[in-house]
Amino acid sequence: MAVIRRTDGASGAKIRLEGICPVEDAETLLALLLDDPQASVDWSACTRLHTAVYQILLSLQPGVVGVCADPFVTRWLTRAPG
Repeated sequence: MAVIRRTDGASGAKIRLEGICPVEDAETLLALLLDDPQASVDWSACTRLHTAVYQILLSLQPGVVGVCADPFVTRWLTRAPG
């Protein structure tokens, strides 16, 4: 089960991707990033990342925190967007 949540902290808003992030999560991520373009994305707890979600990250280029836990992303998409 995927979880995309926004948290607000002293260092600003952060969007956290957790678990398996399927294609349906791309729309949620897009909406959150359009709502707050300054938000960073923490993908360190994301175990599977659909390419549509990755394309949102490439397109909007938010700050990215951590290393994605998806082995494919780690191996083939080594340069983090943002």
